[in-house]
Amino acid sequence: MPVKIRLQRKGRKRRPYYHIVVADVRAPRDGKYIERIGMYNPMTKPATIDIDREKAYDWLSKGAQPTDTARAILKFKGVYYRRHLMRGVKKGALTQEEADKLYQEWIEQKEARVAARFEQTAKELAEFHATVSGTPPVVQAPVVEAPEATEEAAPEAEATEEAAPEAEATEEAAPEAEATEEAAPEAEATEEDKKEE
Repeated sequence: MPVKIRLQRKGRKRRPYYHIVVADVRAPRDGKYIERIGMYNPMTKPATIDIDREKAYDWLSKGAQPTDTARAILKFKGVYYRRHLMRGVKKGALTQEEADKLYQEWIEQKEARVAARFEQTAKELAEFHATVSGTPPVVQAPVVEAPEATEEAAPEAEATEEAAPEAEATEEAAPEAEATEEAAPEAEATEEDKKEE
């Protein structure tokens, strides 16, 4: 009975995610399967892949044939790299300890790169939300040194004190001027009355 490692579609319309399953070739795509070994969500950025590497390697060594997409996922997660190292161990080119060490180093590097991609995506999303929400940019106030400010402020304060008495004198003169302007029309009216008589 031929066995395939393939994707089984789940999720709603236009929002798919997939289970990575080991299934009989004759079974329908979303039907009966032998074992579920992982999950793949292409809708996130970067895509979320959760797979049991041990089970995947075990099924590959038993002869399960992955589909093209499943093969790409297995290569991305390092299952094929482990298979490559195990062939080296069988041929005597590597010891099991060396192969395990190389495999763990590869996994750590790969996980670090994926984590960096997730952080970069989160940062880009935060910048996008800040741009869309209209957050005002941070404006830094100019820094003024205190001694210079007090020396400059002192002559200005003296100038304002000198200007204050002059302003008071003009304010006092203003009501007198208004009173004379009001009296002027009355004087004109009396002159017109005298002419008419």
